[in-house]
Amino acid sequence: MTAFIEAASPHVMNTYGRVPIALERGQGCRVWDVNGKEYLDALGGIAVNTLGHNHPKLVPALQHQLTQLIHTSNYYHVPGQETLAQMLVERSLMTNVFFCSTGLEANEAAIKIARKYGVDQGIARPEIVVFDYAFHGRSIATMTATSNPKVREGFGPLLDGFIRVAPNDYAALLAATEGNANITAVMLEPIQGEGGLHPMRADYLQQVRALCDARGWLLILDEVQTGMGRTGKWFAHQWAGIVPDVMTLAKGLGSGVPVGAVLAHGKAATVLQPGNHGSTFGGNPLAMRAGIETIRIMEEDGLLAHTSAVGEYLRAALREQLGSMDGVLDIRGQGLMIGVELSKPCGQLIGQAAEAGLLLSVTADTVIRLVPPLILSTAEADELVAKLKPLVQAVLAA
Repeated sequence: MTAFIEAASPHVMNTYGRVPIALERGQGCRVWDVNGKEYLDALGGIAVNTLGHNHPKLVPALQHQLTQLIHTSNYYHVPGQETLAQMLVERSLMTNVFFCSTGLEANEAAIKIARKYGVDQGIARPEIVVFDYAFHGRSIATMTATSNPKVREGFGPLLDGFIRVAPNDYAALLAATEGNANITAVMLEPIQGEGGLHPMRADYLQQVRALCDARGWLLILDEVQTGMGRTGKWFAHQWAGIVPDVMTLAKGLGSGVPVGAVLAHGKAATVLQPGNHGSTFGGNPLAMRAGIETIRIMEEDGLLAHTSAVGEYLRAALREQLGSMDGVLDIRGQGLMIGVELSKPCGQLIGQAAEAGLLLSVTADTVIRLVPPLILSTAEADELVAKLKPLVQAVLAA
């Protein structure tokens, strides 16, 4: 199989450390490779395939859209943009939406909003507070906001204008920002996905919201991975009962069709004006239909409640089967965004799990990340744990 993959991809730039399998088709929470081997998908395209694979309601809707329009241009109105924007605004209690194609683009736009918000107030060099373990993307701006040295190093000088603090430490936030009149925003993930599945406490989110209000800063929440029902609510910050000024979405919004979004509220909603920002592919008719149908199907099928219930079931099963192992440090997360932290690096599990018929990822070197489609059943959760347990035992015993 390895020889096949290497022979088949000589012209693709070598930017990924790929597992030597090639996936060909999928159904529900399962996929099959070109050799016919079956896998349980506990990765969901990295929290992208909200509705799983070949969903019986989504696929016909996308097929219909393909016969209408795939792409036009933002020179013209795209009716689906208003429809999807209204759906997102109603569920987030925010004001308006800018559409793009990826989470990186969404976060880049959020940074631009924060900087222009400051410049409009006479701040020549706006600064944004970001956090240890954060991941916001791989463009020059978003990788500067990102914490991981592997993402940041080797590209020359990064942007200035970012202040990094420890998460869940309000005293540290106050100390790092005291007397700084250049700060315009605080940017954070409610659960730090790539950084190791670290959740921000609800009370901390509430404190940050209050601080931003008191100092006139924007609160930017990166919900690229945590949004669209992944935690059992539409957006993870809703567990804390707050509303951000800016929120970014992507991944699960289109159930596999590339689509990103920046939602703004209040004073942030009018920062960008015609000519300030744009996207060639952003908001195209196919992507908008994917977002509209994803939300519609999620509500028809009760996937928010389902995600909470199955996520709780899966975490309980993981704790029962893995929690007492020497070397399993923590099992954390919310809904179907779960991390299993081990006491040693375990990156090899990605390939070993694939050999055992299970797709997953490892973040921050030691955290097994499980972000399956939101349609995962309890029976599939049991199967996931059964496949994962011996793999973890072997890694810890090595």
